[in-house]
Amino acid sequence: MEPRSQSRARAKRSVWRLIASWMILLLLGLAAAGFVYLRPYEADEAARLAMMGSAGVEVAKEAHWLRFEPGSGETGGAAKPLPGVILYPGGLVQPESYAPLASRLAEEGYPVYIARMPLSLAVFGQNRAEELLQREPQGDFVIGGHSLGGSMAARFAAAHPDRLRGVFFLAAYADEGGSLRDAGLPVLSLAGTNDGVLNRERMEAGRAYVPGDASYLSMEGGNHAGFGSYGPQRGDGEAAILPEEQWERTVEALKNWAPLRGEAP
Repeated sequence: MEPRSQSRARAKRSVWRLIASWMILLLLGLAAAGFVYLRPYEADEAARLAMMGSAGVEVAKEAHWLRFEPGSGETGGAAKPLPGVILYPGGLVQPESYAPLASRLAEEGYPVYIARMPLSLAVFGQNRAEELLQREPQGDFVIGGHSLGGSMAARFAAAHPDRLRGVFFLAAYADEGGSLRDAGLPVLSLAGTNDGVLNRERMEAGRAYVPGDASYLSMEGGNHAGFGSYGPQRGDGEAAILPEEQWERTVEALKNWAPLRGEAP
């Protein structure tokens, strides 16, 4: 007959093995849920085509950047190079998704730099633009972003106002941590009327953190995902305009913005 002490020891080992098994299953479940939740919206066919470049736009892939350079002669009619555009992607959106917008800006003569963010979340790469500014210390840049990327771009700009010419928001807004109220930088905000993701109350509250002369433009029929090219987004409204029109109207608004016309802040 087995001693009582050995029987108890075996029972304890069985309990611990059962607990360990449940812990492993729990961790696997959490990992799977995290994978699904953190899986980014992927660039669609239009974005993939734009990533191939064209006769007027050269596309380069770098470790932390997607770079869209105007071809020779693409200067938008300017006598000197136009300012560069730094773009922070929206949360959980692949940076390639903004290739159609970036390509159209580059065709107008603007170098465009789309940041690659850790885990596709700009909150983990707020200072990504620092390396670009260090690499091109004499360059002129505006910075902006889509959705979460816009808020993080504002935080970077608030800490480096002397290195930038302006800040733009695409379905985004500034918050207290990225207040531009006294930064001395022009601000442009674009949002679609059919945007179902943008928090309008927070956007309105964000007016307290930008200069009083900030420009707010409403894009009739545009939605949240339409600034990129990654398909429908959960919770978004249906766009009443084609994606191509939303990109082109965005480019037109940026072209008419003083910092991208080469005017001093």
